[in-house]
Amino acid sequence: MRIALVHDYLSQKGGAEKVLQAFHEIWPEAPIFVLFHDKKKIKSFKNTDIRETFIKKLPGAERMFQWYLPLMPSATEKHDLNDFDVVLSSTSSFAKGVITPPESVHICYCHTPPRFLWAGTHRYLSDLPYNKVIKSFLTPLLHRLRLWDTLSTNRVDHFLSNSNTVNLRIQKYYRRQSDTIYPPVKTKDFHISKNLGNYFLAGGRLVPYKRFDLIVQAFNRLGLPIKIFGLGPELKKLKKIAKPNIEFIGYIEGEEKSKILSECLGFINPQIEDFGITTVEATASGRPIIAYRGGGATESVEENKTGIFFEKQNWQSLTDAILKFNSKNWDSQYIKEHAKKFDENIFKQKIKQTVEDRYEEFKKGQNQVQFKNI
Repeated sequence: MRIALVHDYLSQKGGAEKVLQAFHEIWPEAPIFVLFHDKKKIKSFKNTDIRETFIKKLPGAERMFQWYLPLMPSATEKHDLNDFDVVLSSTSSFAKGVITPPESVHICYCHTPPRFLWAGTHRYLSDLPYNKVIKSFLTPLLHRLRLWDTLSTNRVDHFLSNSNTVNLRIQKYYRRQSDTIYPPVKTKDFHISKNLGNYFLAGGRLVPYKRFDLIVQAFNRLGLPIKIFGLGPELKKLKKIAKPNIEFIGYIEGEEKSKILSECLGFINPQIEDFGITTVEATASGRPIIAYRGGGATESVEENKTGIFFEKQNWQSLTDAILKFNSKNWDSQYIKEHAKKFDENIFKQKIKQTVEDRYEEFKKGQNQVQFKNI
C-alpha cells in the first residue's frame, strides 16, 4: 500500500500538526505534500520527504501567506498524487481538494470546515486589521473560495472528523457523513504534581476566536494570578489591556509545559474548540478544567469530575465560574485516568486500522458509486 500524506501548510505548531506528526510516525516513508514548509518554525520533520508547491517560491510566503489565499486552491490541485494507492489528508482548509487518480482512495481527516469560510466568516472579516475598502474586496473572494471548498468535498471518498462537534459541522456545511476519531495526546508526557502553585493557567495560539480577551477581562477584575502561554497576533493587544496579575510567558513545550500544567490551580478554556488537545494535556496533568460549554470541551470534560462549565461566552459568566471554583475538590488521579482515553496510541491504532479497512474495501469495489452500462 503506497500512501501519501497531505497537509495544508507547515507554518505553525498546533493540534493539526500533532495529528500530522502521528500520521508520519505510523507511515514514516510516506511523503508529505504541503503548500509550503517554514523550516525555521517547524523543525519536527527533519529528513522527511516534504513536497511543496509554487507558493513556497513566492515573496514573503512564509511570513505573509494569507496574501496568497486566492492561489491556494490551484496550488493544492497541483500536488501530483498519481503514484499512490491511498491519500490521507489532514486539513482545516485546502488539503481535501487534492485531485487523486481513480485507482486511489482519498481519506480526509478533517479538523473543521474552514472557519473563515463558514461558521466564523463574519467574525473573521470583522477581526481583520484592514480598512473597509480592502474588506470589500475580500467578500467576493471568500464567496468564490466557499464554492471551491464545497466542490472539493466531492473529491473525498471517506471523511474522518476529530470530534463529534466537527462531525456535525461536516454534515451541516458539506452534507457528508464522517467517523469521529479523537486526535492524539501524548498523555505519558504529563504528570501529577505534589505541590500546586498559586496561579490559574490558559494557553494556545493567541488568535481572536480563542477568546483570551475574556480571560483578561475577568482576571483584570478578579486580581488573581494567571499565566497565559502561547504566541499569536492577539498577543500585543492582550498585553496592552492586561493588568500585572496576568503574566504572558510565551511559547512553551516539553518539561517546562508539563511542569506548569501540573502545578496550576485550574486550566481555563473560554473558546469553542474543534476538540482541544491542550485542554486534554491539562487533564493528563491531573488538573481540572474551567471551560465554556461548547465545542470539543463538552466531549473531553466530564462535568464536576474533571472540570466545570460556564454557560455564556462572556467575562461575567467566566468570572462567576472562577469565584465558585475550588481547586482542592478534585481527584487528580481520576482526572489523569480520564485523559488516557485520548492517548496517542489509541489514535494511532484507530487511524491505521481505518485506513487499512477503507483501502481493502476500495480494492473490492465496496462503498463506491456503482454505474450500469446502457
